[in-house]
Amino acid sequence: MLKEPITQVSCDIKNDFDTESYQVLKPLIDKAQVIAEIKTEFGLLNGLCSVSSLSDEHVWTCGLDNIMRLYNLQGDLIKSVQTNSGYQPCDIALTSSGNLVYTDYNEKTVNIVKEDSVEEVIRLQGWVPLSICSTSSDELLVVLVSDNDKQTTKLVRYSGSKVKQSIQFNNKGQPLYSSGVSNKYVTENKNLDIRIADDEFGAVVVVNKDGEFRFTYTGPPSSRKGSFHPFGITTDSQSRIIIANRNDDCIHIINQDGQFLRHVDNCYLYTPWGICIDTADNLFVAEYYTGKVKIIQYSM
Repeated sequence: MLKEPITQVSCDIKNDFDTESYQVLKPLIDKAQVIAEIKTEFGLLNGLCSVSSLSDEHVWTCGLDNIMRLYNLQGDLIKSVQTNSGYQPCDIALTSSGNLVYTDYNEKTVNIVKEDSVEEVIRLQGWVPLSICSTSSDELLVVLVSDNDKQTTKLVRYSGSKVKQSIQFNNKGQPLYSSGVSNKYVTENKNLDIRIADDEFGAVVVVNKDGEFRFTYTGPPSSRKGSFHPFGITTDSQSRIIIANRNDDCIHIINQDGQFLRHVDNCYLYTPWGICIDTADNLFVAEYYTGKVKIIQYSM
């Protein structure tokens, strides 16, 4: 990581200083760089779809087979977990306690991995789960699609197996998200906004914690129409929103209000899919066809 020069400063610290709310600023660097690569067992016919990490030492991965794999940054396989059903997981996430959760499209379930056992947390009727993320309050946000001909989409917040919130329409009664089973990755920001990268819509759709529409991001003003196909999405310690654009093999970075900040287009990405951030704000990018996880430094 790049570091600022250390300068000795003498100061008086007031007793009422709120250390918990203090945030170290991490500006974007001029040129992002790949600092490591992990070659997984995914790739080619077994595409690498999702990555999830809570540390700067390991990353969970999943793809088109039924095995979720944990790697260290040297590319060593640390652990493998097979889905209960034998079907591929649709998406993975990590809870704040480090437990792996995954969605099973075929079984219509959400499951959690505890040590070496897999437990069913949610079983759905009339809906199938797509993507998933764990929130700051350790709840689960799950993107669901109806299993009828309409294939409507909604976002549901769960506390355990209990539904706490359902988000589907804007204040005019119009659908917030596209219908169908196209990729719709979800993440929560530090300000508790919820973002869904909706590939079919060609947009990132943002609502606040109450489910009220805030904005959509469809790419920078200079981008040509139809060129933005968001897949993976994540947020960093600065509340910046980071999006994988599969269409042009690059990363978009925007602020929490949707203002475009930067492209990451110099790291020779090929079919970027799922993405995540580690504790040091390094970006993990899953390349679908190569099966590589590229770790990118983009900020100080």
